[in-house]
Amino acid sequence: MLIDIIAGARPNFMKIAPIIEALDARIAAGSALSFRLIHTGQHYDRNMSGSFFEQLGIPEPTVNFNVGGGTQAEQTAGILVAYEKLLAESRSDLCLVVGDVTSTMACAITAKKMQVPVAHVEAGIRSGDLSMPEEINRMVTDALTDYFFTTSETANAALRASGAAEERIFFVGNTMIDTLLKQRPRFVAPACWNELGLEAGKYLVLTLHRPANVDQVDGLAELLGMIVEHSRGYPIVFPVHPRTARILEGAGIAASNLYLVEPLPYLEFNFLVSHAFAVVTDSGGITEETTVLGIPCLTLRDNTERPETVTIGSNVLVGTDPGRLPPVMHELFEGRWKSSGIPALWDGGAGHRIVEIIERIFMAAAGPAGAHGNADFAEVAAS
Repeated sequence: MLIDIIAGARPNFMKIAPIIEALDARIAAGSALSFRLIHTGQHYDRNMSGSFFEQLGIPEPTVNFNVGGGTQAEQTAGILVAYEKLLAESRSDLCLVVGDVTSTMACAITAKKMQVPVAHVEAGIRSGDLSMPEEINRMVTDALTDYFFTTSETANAALRASGAAEERIFFVGNTMIDTLLKQRPRFVAPACWNELGLEAGKYLVLTLHRPANVDQVDGLAELLGMIVEHSRGYPIVFPVHPRTARILEGAGIAASNLYLVEPLPYLEFNFLVSHAFAVVTDSGGITEETTVLGIPCLTLRDNTERPETVTIGSNVLVGTDPGRLPPVMHELFEGRWKSSGIPALWDGGAGHRIVEIIERIFMAAAGPAGAHGNADFAEVAAS
């Protein structure tokens, strides 16, 4: 059985690493599973892509579509064409996509049209906000998915409500947390740790990239000004996303304790997060990592597709109105942050659970006579 593992953007890489590790272990033990790693090239900057492969032990991609930059439509079109050509030349038995980026949706569409079953890791998460491109990607991908691998009961419930069959939903945990727990002993201080004289528990980490927060210079300046004003002089380390850097360029936004740094590789970035006093972000994935690390997290969004990070974890949904920041930051600095825990199955075993399920389904499809190809595998998916 040949599995296509799709990755194209930075959030994907942390999610596929545990799956590849689990597959390698099963293959070494004699499993009939095999895989090819497909990098769409959606993120092509080295700090956004290449360094992650090296640090997380991800093998060189079997295929790289090199779609590069462009609008979402241009990237989607490039991936659709490239993956269709690959499947026409060399069919796989399963397309495994992760997360909610453009590559996830595009490859799911192509696979389904080419009659290749689709498995979606991190299926079922919903923000309810259709202004977010990621929400559209999730909805389209899950509408085509045969196997739903989920991170929470909330995601399970969303899939049931959308009509997904119970037997296709598998609550396995969170592969991003698999990577976090495995790599935690290897976290390493970035260059800015010494350059800025940072001390554990005495600085903030800031990440911003969502259009609602960064598209307008005036709005971004107001937001940054509010964070700085209520930071009590703590250094604020801001690894700047390339898109945000372009917006900030020439805007004259600066403060004595606001430090803009280049995007950081995985091990360096999570060293900063794990030693921070708190994190201010608009990223969904970071809220999962801070939950497991026990770091207070202030999320500058009006909604979240990861509500368990709020109900169970260390995250507070602040909103996009800068005026809502001061009371939350006051509680933070006064030591009145809520207690938190870790959601069920966020334990480092999700990748192995996914591979075990795929292998079990494959064996059922193959039957006693051996593998018969993806038509039979699709039959099991529909049964």
